[in-house]
Amino acid sequence: MKAYDTVTISAVLPENLEPLRTLAKNLRWSWRAETERLFKSIDPELWEATGRNPIVLLTKLSAHRIAELREDEDFLHRLQVEVEELEEYMGADRWFDKASREHDDHLTSIAYFSMEFGITQSLPVYSGGLGVLAGDHMKSASDLGVPIIGVGLLYTYGYFTQTLSREGWQQENYTVHPPEELPIDPVCGENGEQLHIQVGFPEGRVVEVALWKAQVGRVPLLLLDTNIPENPEDFRAITDRLYGGDIEHRIKQELILGVGGVRAVQAYCAAVDRPEPGVYHMNEGHAGFSGVERMGQLMAKGASFETALASVRASTLFTTHTPVPAGIDRFDVHLAHRYLAADAQGRSTLVSHVPVERVIALGAEDDPSRFNMAHLGLRLAQYANGVAKLHGKVSRAMFKDLYPNFAEDEVPITSITNGVHIPTWTRGPIKPIIAAMSGQRNVATANHWHFPDAVGLEELWRVRNELRRDLVELARKSVHDSWVARGAQPVELRWTRKLLDENALTVGFARRVSTYKRLTLMLQNPERLAAILRNEERPVQFIIAGKAHPADMGGKQLLQELVRFADEAGVRDRIVFLPDYNVTIAKVLCAGSDVWLNNPVRPQEASGTSGMKAVLNGCLTFSISDGWWDEMRDDEVGWTIPDAVHPDPRVRDQWESNALYDILEHEIAAKFYDRDDRGLPVEWMQMVRDSISKVGPQVSAERMVRDYVTELYLPAGRSGRMIADLADAEQFAAWKQSVSQAWQGVRVSGVEASTENRVEGGIIHLAAHVDRGSLQASEIRVEAVVGERDAADTLCNPHIHEMTSDDEGRYRASITVDEPAELGYTVRVVPHHRFLKSPAELGLIRTPH
Repeated sequence: MKAYDTVTISAVLPENLEPLRTLAKNLRWSWRAETERLFKSIDPELWEATGRNPIVLLTKLSAHRIAELREDEDFLHRLQVEVEELEEYMGADRWFDKASREHDDHLTSIAYFSMEFGITQSLPVYSGGLGVLAGDHMKSASDLGVPIIGVGLLYTYGYFTQTLSREGWQQENYTVHPPEELPIDPVCGENGEQLHIQVGFPEGRVVEVALWKAQVGRVPLLLLDTNIPENPEDFRAITDRLYGGDIEHRIKQELILGVGGVRAVQAYCAAVDRPEPGVYHMNEGHAGFSGVERMGQLMAKGASFETALASVRASTLFTTHTPVPAGIDRFDVHLAHRYLAADAQGRSTLVSHVPVERVIALGAEDDPSRFNMAHLGLRLAQYANGVAKLHGKVSRAMFKDLYPNFAEDEVPITSITNGVHIPTWTRGPIKPIIAAMSGQRNVATANHWHFPDAVGLEELWRVRNELRRDLVELARKSVHDSWVARGAQPVELRWTRKLLDENALTVGFARRVSTYKRLTLMLQNPERLAAILRNEERPVQFIIAGKAHPADMGGKQLLQELVRFADEAGVRDRIVFLPDYNVTIAKVLCAGSDVWLNNPVRPQEASGTSGMKAVLNGCLTFSISDGWWDEMRDDEVGWTIPDAVHPDPRVRDQWESNALYDILEHEIAAKFYDRDDRGLPVEWMQMVRDSISKVGPQVSAERMVRDYVTELYLPAGRSGRMIADLADAEQFAAWKQSVSQAWQGVRVSGVEASTENRVEGGIIHLAAHVDRGSLQASEIRVEAVVGERDAADTLCNPHIHEMTSDDEGRYRASITVDEPAELGYTVRVVPHHRFLKSPAELGLIRTPH
């Protein structure tokens, strides 16, 4: 008999259990183990079946279980403790209050735009590293009390879940995630209705965007949703899935994030009576249009384009995450024209008052047919950074053409090395170990963990064995379930019960599957790898995870190659692939591995964070000197795979894979299996302890966010407030125009040098005549540049010294040199203004002819 219709019965919580909803709606539970255990204890099986989603868990409880909980004094006591702890957490003074007391720094607040946020599996608005990084940024900002608002998109389907075909080919599956099943609330106005903002699209069409908020500890995360009844079907699909659809779908999403995001932040702040942020942080170029929207709002108040640009730049930060041009979002310029939609006067109907051609120029690159979102972001931001020291260097080289006439190392792109949120990514048994090593200090603010010896090697070894056992248990279940999904019969799968060895050296590898990350480098010589895996005295096993982008056929082929190797009967108990990598799997995999393998093509890994998560749990690093390991490399606590340079990538891969095999077999495995009379690998565990204590504080997202605050957020807040008055911004914009026009009159001549040798070091005396033309002395800075010369007479790693004018109108400087050397020198003039962060911004420089 067919059903006539459907009705839904949901659980109703009594008053004394209602605080569970409060805990569920604040995502701090995802990094407070006690709260997570409270939810799990309600119904462990249902907790796992709902994907560890407390919102869904509470709606599916039986009346019988609710009645039990209502009378369970122990449970009610634990519930009250967690509610009180959350209240205390939300109200306590934090590190930011202390860091911002001087001057007006306490007025600084930030809007942080990102295409994805990886907070927890139960809020599926992330795909991988960029999103998890943004999520850790929000969590750490909350722990530190940084006043920040996250801005992202609410995806109907999120990112895909991954399964494998019988042949090992990646299959993508998408699941609808209704808002009522997510830890979010509508942002409502005074009338109690959910707030909407609007974004104008071509042909006079208007997209309605609903505002939702996820509470990440103390931090609100605004999520923009177009899948609402007020929109036609094509508009409802804009926020359907992360990184899905064609290039036009992508620009629509980025317009909603950028333009709509600014309007959403302003609507939210008005609704909750909160001051609007003074600093805007674009996490990658996806949010580049946010700066255009802010300029349009200033121009609506009467500012010129140049004035608006100066004002927006002063308070904007752009973070780039890609080390290769292919990783940048670039749109066909005609597509950008279409959505900016010029009216008869050439002004945008998307962002009122802004001239479209000027915006196109901000996103221009060498190819006139492309609109470059990274270029747009850099030209709209006075502050910019890469995500590791090496990546900062790579970024300065990649974007140097945006800053003509200046040396690569003067390109105004700094670096803040990524980190990972310690409470989220450390498993339960490791938490007291870190607490002991740090001297029971707050790890959110402890720069050093000075007490590694507070933890005995035997206790640390016991914990490491426990974490590895957890990983093996998860892997056995994952592989069994994967084979069932691939069409295998249960009778075929008895072998999965004995999969892997709880005591064997375990190598972890998990990341997005793309060509440069080289998932299959380990398969360059499959026979040698198989021999290492099957070594009876020193067995090695690999546990691997990762997703390829749905459109990346090359990545899918690499994944299939790996899966097919792992399927072979001779090694399938020693190398396994775990489908559908997510934050829940990542926590177990990073913690349970003994060694974390990272072998990208150097220098194409911007930073990488999976290895950081592993370090915090006592897993040792085995990596190419790339990303974060390039700067934090310590061969006393890890192993570095030598990077080879060869024009043929196949030869390079062969060389590097041979080094991988040699180190793994003869150094790593040998040390892991070198045991004393107690069965303890003493040297190995000393490395583990040193790795946690030395590297751990450096790879924390708490350190990362503190660096963002002190090096970028507070300076951007200051410069933004300095230029907040449109009159000041107008004056600065006019100055830039006038100094550019007058620059042709600047001349440097009569450069003279003399040296003076002393016991305490030599001194170089430089003097030069500078003709300022029509510029004032305060509008220029005269500098002596000294350094070694290369074969082309270019100064290498020069030192720059400001010169001062004497009574005769000549500029002079005396430079002390510690060691004997043959040095080159020159004198240069650059523009100077209190609102100019770097002279490279204008590309103006004058040297002697």
